[in-house]
Amino acid sequence: MNKYTKLLYILTVSCCWQNASAQDTVRYTGNTVANVDYHHGQLSPVIGVHSRQIFRANREHPEQADGFGFTYNHAPMLAYWNKTFYVEYLSDKVGESVPPGQTLVLTSKDGSTWTKPQVVFPQYKIPDGTTKEGNKGVAKDLISVMHQRMGFYKSKSNRLLVLGFYGIVLDEHDDPNDGQGIGRVVREVLPNGRYGPIYFIHYNPKWNESNTSYPFYTTSKDKGFVQACDELMANPLMMMQWAEETDRKDPIIPLHKEYKAFNFYHLPDGRVVGLWKNALTAISKDGKTWPNATRAPRFVNAAAKIWGQRTSDGNYATVYNPSEYRWPLAASVSKDGLNYTNLLLINGEISPMRYGGNYKSYGPQYVRGIEEGNGFPPDGKMWVTYSMNKEDIWVSSVPVPLTEIATAHANEDFNQLPAGRELDKWNTYSLQWAPVSIEKAPDGSKSLTLKDWDRYDYAKAERVVPESKKLETEFTITPAQNSNGQLDIEFQDAKGQPGIRLMFDSTGTFRAKSGYRYKNFMKYEAGTAYTIKLKLNTDTRFYTMNVNGKELSPSLMFAPLTSVSRVVFRTGDVRRFPDADTPTDQSYDLAKPGEPVKEAAFYIKSFTTKAN
Repeated sequence: MNKYTKLLYILTVSCCWQNASAQDTVRYTGNTVANVDYHHGQLSPVIGVHSRQIFRANREHPEQADGFGFTYNHAPMLAYWNKTFYVEYLSDKVGESVPPGQTLVLTSKDGSTWTKPQVVFPQYKIPDGTTKEGNKGVAKDLISVMHQRMGFYKSKSNRLLVLGFYGIVLDEHDDPNDGQGIGRVVREVLPNGRYGPIYFIHYNPKWNESNTSYPFYTTSKDKGFVQACDELMANPLMMMQWAEETDRKDPIIPLHKEYKAFNFYHLPDGRVVGLWKNALTAISKDGKTWPNATRAPRFVNAAAKIWGQRTSDGNYATVYNPSEYRWPLAASVSKDGLNYTNLLLINGEISPMRYGGNYKSYGPQYVRGIEEGNGFPPDGKMWVTYSMNKEDIWVSSVPVPLTEIATAHANEDFNQLPAGRELDKWNTYSLQWAPVSIEKAPDGSKSLTLKDWDRYDYAKAERVVPESKKLETEFTITPAQNSNGQLDIEFQDAKGQPGIRLMFDSTGTFRAKSGYRYKNFMKYEAGTAYTIKLKLNTDTRFYTMNVNGKELSPSLMFAPLTSVSRVVFRTGDVRRFPDADTPTDQSYDLAKPGEPVKEAAFYIKSFTTKAN
């Protein structure tokens, strides 16, 4: 049976809206919904979110990626331990659940600079002749694929365990999480950055020490490691995350239902909120016994994961795709962990899918944060990880408390701002081949720097400002080149609709969008600083500009806006693919996806706004 049709039964028994509305349950009480005709859903962004691509798949040059060239990378998990971020993800060669598969881990000390991925659970040979009930296939020279809903566990003795599950798929539509896989594996993350030996921590039926390639954890001579594993298996909330891969009748699992991707958090009174795919939810008094789940009233979520947690300010947040698609990535906030009142943007971009593959879906998806007990980053932010298109791995840091409202205008000379705090009020979309950072400009001053050598994607930095009908803005930009690359500068409303688009284009022309066409203002030179002063009025739709003291002719906004709330700097054209009518499961690769283009760089020295 196809993995998606299996959800029909779950949804049929779970959509008890009348009962759910009468119960104490998670619900959405806001009035904002996502518009799937836009990648950002027309949602207002949480101010200060920094989204970063930490792994970029590359089949043509594996040495620049994971060393293997695998292009299906998905289901990341996140932990913070020993002053280090850890992201685990599973990886298949081309498409979902098509062998071979393995699991890797990336690490970072600051959340910005990440190591290359390291294999923690390598490719595993399935014994020839292996079969599965209900499938006519027979394993021959077959490698396992991995599937896990739990990545890390920190014990009471401060030992960090990393976990994975070796599943079996006999064809491209078989499932590794049907309870007929081999078993779950574990190893310890050591303080020196290395990993302990691999052990099985739990076998599925038919599997044991005699027919598997790793020993059982109880054979370890490290008593502390064995104790940490025992502690993990005695925790019902941890075992809830094992439900899909483990045998359906295994008594170690507290709730035997076909729910997927369990996530939990505690309420102040000790009760436990459970969340699953499709916005299914239930509340347990003790985390050991659970009622049947129901759909969270007015939450919109399909077969992508939903994440919920308590944030450092004592509030709660859920992060998920609020649509029947896997875009946008958004957050809702609650004061009590039950009533979620708003819907704000975390990542509203969809990178072009460079490599097609089995069950590869468009968008930022399968989000996970730091599970209770798995660490607290010292910055107090909410950190989440997710995959983009089931291809690249990303993280986003989200300031707490979450807010979309700018209370003051921008007044930023980046050279004068404290180190590490320059982009506190900026939203960034930063890739390995299109990074956004604070770097030294050619004149030696600190600048907001956008670089781009990515053939298909772009760098983006966005500043939310107080909503204004009349706005004055001033910024100084130095393009490092004038014969390649581009920088778009857009003035947008609260829903992300642009009314003004300026451009430093690849031919050395500074111009603006004017209806169907572009209006050329002037030629620009590489390495020259340009101070641009712009005044706009959304009522008249006119704006004026002064560049390095020279007044330019007044211009008309190319689209009407009632107000302006954001200014965006982006090193590429606006994109609208995919859309709500685009078929999923892209089967083709883009041309030269692993090859860079000539680098372009733009340095923004300062940025100010004020009401006019």
